[in-house]
Amino acid sequence: MLGEEHPETLTAMLALADCLWAQGRLIAARKLEEQVVAVRRLRLGEHHFDTLKAIGKLAVTIAAQGELVEARRLQERVVDRMRGVHGDSSLETLRAINNLAGTLSAQGDFEAARELLEAVFATSCREFGEQHPESLTIMGNLASILWQQGDRGEAYALQQHVVDLRRRVNGDADHATRVAAEVLAMMEQDAGF
Repeated sequence: MLGEEHPETLTAMLALADCLWAQGRLIAARKLEEQVVAVRRLRLGEHHFDTLKAIGKLAVTIAAQGELVEARRLQERVVDRMRGVHGDSSLETLRAINNLAGTLSAQGDFEAARELLEAVFATSCREFGEQHPESLTIMGNLASILWQQGDRGEAYALQQHVVDLRRRVNGDADHATRVAAEVLAMMEQDAGF
């Protein structure tokens, strides 16, 4: 009814892509994301907030498909443009940097990923507080990097803190709380705690 290029249609396409992604159907999700990016670039321009968000989502999908060099290139562009347009402390800039750190980690560059996450975590806590969902996500990702670098004690303590905060803020039934607790349990099992 609204047409394929209507903003609400594009938003629905991204929501469908998220559902496909969650089902492991990355090829189908990527196809939808690429369509949204193409239309938004054409209609809104490369630097528009909605275009950058769509490119960021596409880059995460590309990374999940193992195309890490392409994902990193896209993510670095998104981070640069988000910083230029929205500043260093906007939620979308923080998310873009967090995603870039994940790709760096997947490429084995744990030190660069750690540096990015430490900086973005400090910004997120300063701007939004430690209990903000984005801060908690970044904190969990930082714990994972620390674990991969062999800093098991610090990683475990940080992940325990994530679980405690998520339980306090969202309760035990919350999906993110359960996932954080599962990661903590894996750490305990792996380290023999």
